[in-house]
Amino acid sequence: MAERQEQAAPDAVLTRIGQVVMLHHGGDREEARSRFLDLWAEIGEEGDPLHRCTLAHYLADTQDDPADELAWDLRALSAAEELADGRTGGDPSSVQGFLPSLHLNLAADYDRLGRAEAARSHLRRARSAAGVLADDGYGAGVRSEISRLASRLGEDGGPGGEGWTPPRQR
Repeated sequence: MAERQEQAAPDAVLTRIGQVVMLHHGGDREEARSRFLDLWAEIGEEGDPLHRCTLAHYLADTQDDPADELAWDLRALSAAEELADGRTGGDPSSVQGFLPSLHLNLAADYDRLGRAEAARSHLRRARSAAGVLADDGYGAGVRSEISRLASRLGEDGGPGGEGWTPPRQR
């Protein structure tokens, strides 16, 4: 019985994160941020890397300050990299599809903060990781946003439109 509860616990956390995501997408950003922070306090800095990655990724979306958004996106990437390189004993393949989006979000964060070289560095990493994306709506969306940000940063033969703010991948 205890073994079954342990196996269900990760799903329960991801379900709770998903419920707060729906609250956020419903327009209650402040309440979503509060609930995400409560969940973060529960799982902690040493919690399951998949939970930390997912939670930090969505917490970034609720931030008002671009520097705070960057900090949460960096936490998400750090947790994903723990899984990807096998440091935690988890399944590295569980985050491979997230890496292009995580790097894209960081590139967009750095661009908003006026740090063009850091933005370009993460954009290159997003492009490099994009090969794992499926030919589905999610993959097409991430690839499209990579192209848009590349254009904005002058990486695709042009500077991009003035005043364009790169959207976050969710």
